[in-house]
Order: sequence, then structure tokens, then C-alpha cells
Amino acid sequence: MGAQKGKDLLVKINGGAGFVTVAGLRSRRIAFNAELVDITHAESVDRWRELLAGAGVRRASISGRGLFKDASSDALVRQAFFDGAVNNTQVIVPDFGTIEGLFQISALEFAGEHNGEVTFDLALESAGALTFTAG
Repeated sequence: MGAQKGKDLLVKINGGAGFVTVAGLRSRRIAFNAELVDITHAESVDRWRELLAGAGVRRASISGRGLFKDASSDALVRQAFFDGAVNNTQVIVPDFGTIEGLFQISALEFAGEHNGEVTFDLALESAGALTFTAG
């Protein structure tokens, strides 16, 4: 995968009427994590740590920062947060593929400078298995 434009990484949330791109996101990030299960014991070779393959909990986090520009995506994000909804979400990574699954908005923050626009920070956490479709 060569260099890509950051603006082409998209976050889309399905509120029931199809996927809506979360408008106004100026920065976006997705992270994958897995917990480790340590099975080291008294007879582990030279006391090196041993891990149990595939046993830890896996999760994904999405975060973004930007400004609200589109009424439908603004309303979808706010309503999903206040309802505590778990929505089907897509992250499209150019020349890589699409990650899709259930996510819940875990944080929604607003900020504004006296002489500037209102911005928001958004964080989502995975709430089930994810699928990947190559791009």
C-alpha cells in the first residue's frame, strides 16, 4: 500500500436507513488491539513468557476530530450517543479495504474557540466481531 490521502479514510455509521459518512471529520483513526493470555509456568524454557494463541479479547477503536457540517450525520451521531445505540459501522481505508461491524459511541466531546468554529471529538468501541473486505 503506497501513500494515500488522509481525507479518503472514511467513517460511516448505519442508523437504519443505510450508511451515512460522518461529515466534517478532519482526522480519523482506527486501532486494533488484542489482550494477551500469559500461560508461563515454572518449567517454561529459561523462564521466557509463553502466550496462549488466539485466547485474548480483541477489540477495535475508532476516533475522529472535526466539525459538524451535515445535518443528517450530525443528528445520527448525537442520537446514537444519547441512545447508547450499537450501530453497524464501516471504516473505509483506501487501497486496503473496508472494516465493518458493530460499534458504540463511547465519547462525544465539543469544543470551540471564541473566534472559531465548534469542533467535536468522537470515539467508538467495537461491540462484536468485525469483518474485512479487501479493497
